[in-house]
Amino acid sequence: MVNKVILIGNLGADPELRATQSGTSVATLSVATSRKWKNKEGQQQDETEWHRVIVWAQAAEFCANYLSKGSKVYVEGRLQTRKWQDQSGNDRYTTEIIATTVQSLSPKGSEGGGGGGYDEPPLPPEPFGGGMGGSGTGEDVPF
Repeated sequence: MVNKVILIGNLGADPELRATQSGTSVATLSVATSRKWKNKEGQQQDETEWHRVIVWAQAAEFCANYLSKGSKVYVEGRLQTRKWQDQSGNDRYTTEIIATTVQSLSPKGSEGGGGGGYDEPPLPPEPFGGGMGGSGTGEDVPF
């Protein structure tokens, strides 16, 4: 089986860097991808999709230090859907991309960060598992 995602898009905001209780860095990226096409009437159509990307450890620190709003990035990782409960006790779901590779595609010295990238070694298979009475989010997760 394969669970692999590859995105090339732009950051919609600066990376949000946090640390777990154990001190592991984790960054959240908001990446926009767009597509354009012509409808049946020949009119130009645009569509933007927003992706929540989670980056761990040294790769998270790379993102926080070298990427900013507007940066063009290459992201490679896997999809993960988490289940959690809102304040009313309703089940909610969040689908995220757990990144294994993040690379800046913005030219050095331009707005939106410099070049370079970071390949992260694999992390434990369930970074969000356990804790909090089966709600689907671990106590070690900072968000």
